[in-house]
Amino acid sequence: MGIMRDYEVTWSDMNFLRAVPEGVVLQVRVQPRASREGIEGCSEDCLRLRVTAPPVGGQANEACVELVARALGVKRGLVDIRSGHRSRTKGVLIRGMTLAQAEEALRRLGPI
Repeated sequence: MGIMRDYEVTWSDMNFLRAVPEGVVLQVRVQPRASREGIEGCSEDCLRLRVTAPPVGGQANEACVELVARALGVKRGLVDIRSGHRSRTKGVLIRGMTLAQAEEALRRLGPI
């Protein structure tokens, strides 16, 4: 379960990240039941993720949280879905992380 790098993307404009008092919220668009897990790419307003888990019983949400934690290099317990529990578009909260730290962690992924 690696982080896919199928698309050449520049991280110059990260409109899908915003600072909140608790940390940072990352806007993601999740594709459940994908053939493989990873970051598919990004658009102006969200990071596109693929998870192999089905959208049943919170399985895709849990896979989304684990993927974000792994990609940003933080503990699983610091990542929660803040909004969009029943939607493909979600706001994922990363507690204790600053906007600068989140941007740096995403840039370390390289082109995706």
